[in-house]
Amino acid sequence: MTEATDLFLDLVPDRVLAAVEAAGLHCNTVCYPLNSFENRVYEVELEDSSRVIAKFYRPGRWSEEQILEEHRFLGELDEDEVPVCPVRPFPDGSTLKRIDAIWYSLSDRRGGRAPDELDDLGAERLGMLVGRLHVVAARRPAPARPQLDADRYVRRAVRAIEQEAELTGDVRHRYLTAAGALASIADDRLAGVATHRIHADLHLGNVLVRDDRLFVLDFDDFVVGPPVQDMWLAIPGRDPDAKRQWEHFLAGYERFRDFDPTTLGLVEVLRGLRMVRYTGWLVRRWHDPAFRQGWPWFGTPDYWRRETDDLEEQLKVIGEGSSMVETAQTATATAEVIELDNSDYFFDYEDKS
Repeated sequence: MTEATDLFLDLVPDRVLAAVEAAGLHCNTVCYPLNSFENRVYEVELEDSSRVIAKFYRPGRWSEEQILEEHRFLGELDEDEVPVCPVRPFPDGSTLKRIDAIWYSLSDRRGGRAPDELDDLGAERLGMLVGRLHVVAARRPAPARPQLDADRYVRRAVRAIEQEAELTGDVRHRYLTAAGALASIADDRLAGVATHRIHADLHLGNVLVRDDRLFVLDFDDFVVGPPVQDMWLAIPGRDPDAKRQWEHFLAGYERFRDFDPTTLGLVEVLRGLRMVRYTGWLVRRWHDPAFRQGWPWFGTPDYWRRETDDLEEQLKVIGEGSSMVETAQTATATAEVIELDNSDYFFDYEDKS
């Protein structure tokens, strides 16, 4: 393979199989690409007909130590029986290999589906799962992983937008002004907030339902940040139904871990940070043909007008304050003290007694 770029130009199926075999495993000639834009992910069949997931990390995004911190975090969660998909050791005991400039790892294949939406029971169960995840997450630091802050989520994105995006005129001025205002607000609101390791991208697409059990997938974006970031993406709405589900989510969460209700005031700020970060991500990846195919409308004048309008509207929402704090206080006040058993800890538990 030639020197790798972040376009993965040489990562064809034969090279994927060769990488897995070079790590000490024997493969059949079965290799399927799976849906992933940021990295490259393949389902590979081994000689014994079992299948593994081979993940090839985008070059230049994470260092070796940052990737290994992700693997250690997953290992800790798995040891505590938090349902995740841990990295599978290679025959020599390592979890990370390299083919030329591309790091790669293996994990066991898990079937299932992403939930289309949550009902009240599903919200409570997901809250319990995230609570258990955060109990483990808070035990150790992650010195190599970045912080969730305005520098990473907004200012870095703005630099890419200023340099590479076709954004001009009044819309450019409005967008950059709104992004700068958001960054300043985030600096102020996030100051002094308790943080620990978090998943950071916990939308329902990264939740797997299998045999009535919930699994959390894809810790590739894990950072150090406020726990509430792992909550709002699963229940992103602001309507009465969403607020009711927040109450169920928090009731489940607090069975395992206390939650600071005042941090729900960060939800709209975090939503704004994600909006800018997402746009910056697309700008930085626009040289990749896969992104041009996946987002054909990106970068048009209409796109930038909508993004600018949405970001300015988000600033107004932030300025008006959030009623989510009241939601958290309601959930805490009405929560019952319930004695937990195995059926609460393990969603697929069956009493055999």
